[in-house]
Parts: sequence; structure tokens; C-alpha cells
Amino acid sequence: MRKVTLDLDVLRTFSTGMDLGSFAKAAERLGRSTSAVSAQLKKLEQQAETPIFTKSGRGLALTDAGETMLGYARRMLDLNDEAVTAIHGSELEGWVRLGLQEDFGESLLTDVLGQFARAHPKVRIEARVTRNTDLLDRITSGRLDLALAWNNDAVSTPHHEYIFDVPMCWIGPAGESEGWRKSTDPLPLISLEAPCLLRTAAINALDRAGIPWRLSFISPSLTGLWAATAAGLGVTIRTPLGLPPTVQRLASQDQGLPSLPSLGLMLHRAEAQLEPATARLADILMQSVNSIPRLM
Repeated sequence: MRKVTLDLDVLRTFSTGMDLGSFAKAAERLGRSTSAVSAQLKKLEQQAETPIFTKSGRGLALTDAGETMLGYARRMLDLNDEAVTAIHGSELEGWVRLGLQEDFGESLLTDVLGQFARAHPKVRIEARVTRNTDLLDRITSGRLDLALAWNNDAVSTPHHEYIFDVPMCWIGPAGESEGWRKSTDPLPLISLEAPCLLRTAAINALDRAGIPWRLSFISPSLTGLWAATAAGLGVTIRTPLGLPPTVQRLASQDQGLPSLPSLGLMLHRAEAQLEPATARLADILMQSVNSIPRLM
């Protein structure tokens, strides 16, 4: 078999399109025309000498070879980017203030800060894990440079980028199989303190479904929310991201609970034009977020 040197530029388009779920979005992200992206994908199949895509309804799905190619593409691009960063990383200096929604404090923060600190040891990072409302307030007041937070139509930030939608879901204690509506008592609802986007969504869904409810536990933090839920004090509403093993996602139809909408994840920026160190941290953050399973 002849040796083939895969084009990293083509692999980046391929990987970006799969991460975003759309090659049209990949074209926009990478600053290319859709025809140029199509030509790159055709080149990838030619280099692979086997089909990478197969038709699935109106869209495309990966073949087995495509799945294998995607895994290698991501590894090759990570190594390429790491090499470039290692060469130029020491040149960056400054201070970056990053904020994360509580759901990502444990699952994402260590990985992002570790990658960034190894590549840019001269940059100081101030990280804050807090509630959504506080993050958006700090972005609009200029007290944070970047914030990964849920979309809130009631609060406008100066500059933001949509990442993807995450489903909201009902959460109960792990191993609990008994339905929550076996009595006529109001549904016990566990919630964070107001204001809370997910608390509002839960109440609206229950009211629309005509399901009586009561607040059985109110917590100022996500840790308290998980503890109360694991203890069986009621059900709560969250996304599937970052769930501890003491709780589980409930099937709405089996529990007599109403269906819930999705929640948009956004990267908020204090400035339109980012400083080099801030821009690099934003890139690493986006790469880490896009590697998270969506769990729809």
C-alpha cells in the first residue's frame, strides 16, 4: 500500500464540521466557502481511498472508516496545535479572568487550566465558578474576560458566541425506580435560589401540565442541590452535564413528568477583540467543550 500524507487543513475542516454538526457552520467558522469545504471533503475521501460519508436521510453520516478517520484526525490536530503552542507559548504574557457555570467547574476547569498553564506559563489566570446570573453580570461590568454560561434571553451581554444546545432533564436519586406521582400530593421540587433559569423552566413546565408542586428544598449551591436530590427529598431539573453518581436522569414519560426544552450554551466575552492570551484560552475552552458528549 502506497504511503499517503493526510492534509491537516482538510482534517481540520472535517473535524470542525463533525464537532459543530454542520459543514456549513464549519465553513463559517473557518472562513471558507461551502464549495471549498466540499472540495476538501472530496479530497479527504480520495486520500483515504474509501468512502468516509454515507447518506442518512437528507444529511450525511460517517461510515466505519469515517469514524476511524475522525478519531485519528482529532489526535493529529491536537498534536499539531500542541507543537505550535509549545513553540510560541512562552511568548504570551498577561492576565485572563475566566468564569464558568457551576456545571463545568469540576468536569472542565482542570483540563482547560492544565492545558493552558503548560503552554503559557507566563500568563496569570483568575478563574471563578459561580451562578449563571453572576457570570453574566461580571461580563457586562467588565470584571470577567470570558464566561461559559447558559443563554439567558433576559440578559444581554456585549459579545457572545453560541456553542450548542443541551437538553434540560428531570433528575432524581440514583437507583430510584418508583414514580414520583403515585399520590395526589404536590410534586416535591428541589431548586437553586432564585433567580435560576432552570428553576423557572421547571415551574413553567409543571404549571403548563397542570401538575401541582411545592418547593421541598432550596439551595444556594449546586453541591446542596445534589445532596438534597440524592437524599430523596424530591426531584430537580438540570442538564445531563456533570451529574454526580448519586443522582440520575429520569425518563419523563415513565415518571409522569412534563417534557422540558433545551438550554443554549454560550461563550460570553467582555470585548469584541480579545487580547492574545484571552483568545488562546478561548480556543482551548471551545475545544474542550466541543469534546463533551451532548447526551440528547
